[in-house]
Amino acid sequence: MKKRAIVVVVDSMGCGALKDANEYNDDLSCNTIANLAKATGGLNVPNFEKMGLGNIIDIEGVKKTTTPSADFGILKMKSKGKDTTTGHWELMGLVLENPFKTYLKFDDKLINEFIKRTNCGGILGNKPASGTAIIEELNTLHQETKFPIVYTSADSVFQIALDIDLIPVETLYEWCKIAREILDEYNYGISRVIARPYQIINGKPTRIGGLRHDYSVEPPSDTLLNILQKQGKKTLGIGKIYDIFVGSGVDEKILTKGNTDGLNKTLEAIKNSDADLIFTNLVDTDMLYGHRRDSFGYKKAIEEIDSYIPKFINSMTNEDILIITADHGCDPTHKGTDHTREQVPYLMFKKENTGENIGIKDSFVYVSEIIKKHLL
Repeated sequence: MKKRAIVVVVDSMGCGALKDANEYNDDLSCNTIANLAKATGGLNVPNFEKMGLGNIIDIEGVKKTTTPSADFGILKMKSKGKDTTTGHWELMGLVLENPFKTYLKFDDKLINEFIKRTNCGGILGNKPASGTAIIEELNTLHQETKFPIVYTSADSVFQIALDIDLIPVETLYEWCKIAREILDEYNYGISRVIARPYQIINGKPTRIGGLRHDYSVEPPSDTLLNILQKQGKKTLGIGKIYDIFVGSGVDEKILTKGNTDGLNKTLEAIKNSDADLIFTNLVDTDMLYGHRRDSFGYKKAIEEIDSYIPKFINSMTNEDILIITADHGCDPTHKGTDHTREQVPYLMFKKENTGENIGIKDSFVYVSEIIKKHLL
């Protein structure tokens, strides 16, 4: 029977600050899942509980179990950083010694070159901001000038937002590709260029998540995805996995419009895909709830993910493994709107296996090692 590995990354579901969190403008109180559970009166996640989530750390509403159905433990991030790209790359075996760069403002050289090459006429913004807030702030000027809204955050990102009823989404994508070229050409060290399309819906600027695209730097060396390909294994990326790895090592991609869509497409893949590795990112926990400091929205998202666990398990064969983990933190009870430098939970389920405590591992690379052992 064919062996498969299914990896589900709950974006930003960290479980406690790393000891160097202060170096990343965080503090040791950061703990995404525990703090949001406390702030919302506890989580209702019976399936995560059965797997052993409550055995990893104390989480309000999640009991410990003496008979966990999954291996459970904690993974520490070894790479420098606290962003999506760094986290996912390390999960696939690639540790970064040097963090991606962040900016409070992009210099004139970069902005002028962007304006020149895109012929966009000018830009608005050029500051760290919440994506929803900055399009509300600058939409009127955007409508008047047709200039794109350029902004960043405490993450290593160059983000471009525009009203796609004013300027075609294809133009937005082309401008993002040009920005990626400039950033690489002049060694700005930016992890991702992100296309942030929006429309005016009921009189309010509203981001269209299903049309978002990330333009990441390419991994500097092979990840597990490339290794699997070279061994004749098929890889499937669901959600923004393809963008995070710039397609490197990804045979097939399935884009998603949000968590519910991502969960359904993962379930469909478990039932029908011939891929050896099914690799899913569920982005709403981070994008919609972590960054916006919405603890109740985050809680609801985790509980929705929990409801799909039995569906995943019932569709798996005895030879499949299911790994659920995260890529960094984004504590909705913490200050600001940035990611938080955290360790992440690890759960690995295989039918007919008894769950064990793996303890604390010093790198996310542990995930790639488990998959490699299982598939190769």
